[in-house]
Amino acid sequence: MTNPSLRFAKILSDETRQRIMSACCCRWCSVGELVEAIGVSQPTVSHHLAALREANLVNVREQGRQTFYSLDQEAVAVCCGQLVADFAPESDTAARLDVSPT
Repeated sequence: MTNPSLRFAKILSDETRQRIMSACCCRWCSVGELVEAIGVSQPTVSHHLAALREANLVNVREQGRQTFYSLDQEAVAVCCGQLVADFAPESDTAARLDVSPT
């Protein structure tokens, strides 16, 4: 199994996923709204949303025949903290976050 920190870093490494995460931060968006917001095709958005869902980084809400997504900010924060714990455990940031290596 892949290290969760590395899996999170891989998710963040893709520009399209970054744009999706930004677009659905602090609000619910349908796939169609995300297509319009970031200017890529519906299959591309769906592919990247599947990766974000698998990584538990988006909240999902079914409404009729549509599915809406919002960024799970708590999950993102936890993943960022885990990155610090794994790769910079002796940093001032790690001390402020009170993270310890796993």
